[in-house]
Amino acid sequence: QVQLVESGGGLVQPGGSLRLSCAASGFTFSNYAMNWYRQPPGKERELVATISSARYYTTYGNSVKGRFTISRDNALNTVYLQMNSLKPEDTAVYYCSVLLRVGQARNWGQGTQVTVSS
Repeated sequence: QVQLVESGGGLVQPGGSLRLSCAASGFTFSNYAMNWYRQPPGKERELVATISSARYYTTYGNSVKGRFTISRDNALNTVYLQMNSLKPEDTAVYYCSVLLRVGQARNWGQGTQVTVSS
């Protein structure tokens, strides 16, 4: 059974940093690309960052490029999202996600709240 457990969210002032973690289990973590999504209040969920399974290629949404960094540790079955220079508009619930097979439902964690406010 796939499990994704996020942690590391919280309240931070504008300009601050947070590091989110997502511990994965129930599948061969090293074989799959991993994603971070976020859902701001009253808005739709959006893709924040992706890291490939091999060679660790990364891609980012335009709104976070240059500020966020996705990384993974295959030995720990964990994916991270380092968030720097945080802005109030980064306030959202952040979700870890994996798609194990095209045509199947994407798997999601429970989410972790990030609030950027002074």
